[in-house]
Amino acid sequence: MKNKVIIITGASGGIGESLAKKFSAEGSVVVIAARQLEKLNQLKTALENSGGKVHAVACDVSNEAHCKLLIDETIRMYGRIDVLINNAGISMRALFSDLDVDVIRKVMDVNFWGAVYCTKAAFPYLLKSKGSIVGISSIAGKKGLPGRTGYSASKFALEGFLETIRTENLKKDLHVLVACPGFTASNIRQSALAKDGSQQGESPRDESSMMTSDEVAKHIYNAVVKRKRDLILTGNGKLTVWLNKFFPAFMDKMVYNHMAKEPDSPFK
Repeated sequence: MKNKVIIITGASGGIGESLAKKFSAEGSVVVIAARQLEKLNQLKTALENSGGKVHAVACDVSNEAHCKLLIDETIRMYGRIDVLINNAGISMRALFSDLDVDVIRKVMDVNFWGAVYCTKAAFPYLLKSKGSIVGISSIAGKKGLPGRTGYSASKFALEGFLETIRTENLKKDLHVLVACPGFTASNIRQSALAKDGSQQGESPRDESSMMTSDEVAKHIYNAVVKRKRDLILTGNGKLTVWLNKFFPAFMDKMVYNHMAKEPDSPFK
């Protein structure tokens, strides 16, 4: 990945920040994008102090014009794109019966449409470089999680979109990776939307035993290098996908019971 140009959305924290650090450490040119420019600039300074080549772009991926500007700025600076990592994402936690539908719309705008906008703008350059499109999905994109209707829907949509892109371009050497990290210690649950669209503020889960974002980034980096098509992390994640394939009704009950055990669970 040395001297390859990598775009990472949602890079101001969590998995995105860890991916920026990993690719930069491996000699890649990293373009980091997120809404929080101050945090991006702090990361940019840290990476540059370690010898990295970094460019920061303020970008709200739910805005198509922002996504186009991100790609245009990257081409203006470096003339190529080798890897696009669609990492920007938000979550939500509420029963469908209780939530404002606008919560689902907001989640879809970032998690699904953000990936569509960035991929569309970068597509001709990725075809030219025979590069990689990476979508950071979730086990929630393999198995619907109760209390996470919008989040699961966005990840199912993301996976369907990327699978189709992969199939359409089988003969063009375009690499498409769908990565499902499983539960990861990051800030996504703190910023998850509640039923009224406000941020829930605290994670309902004990994150001390979760895989770290740095560990996740290493696995994703290796999968990009090896041009893998799918990446499912953690033993529980792999087991969930396998069991749901053969015993879906059983897994409905298991997932319901598991999610109902969360502190302040919306399930009565």
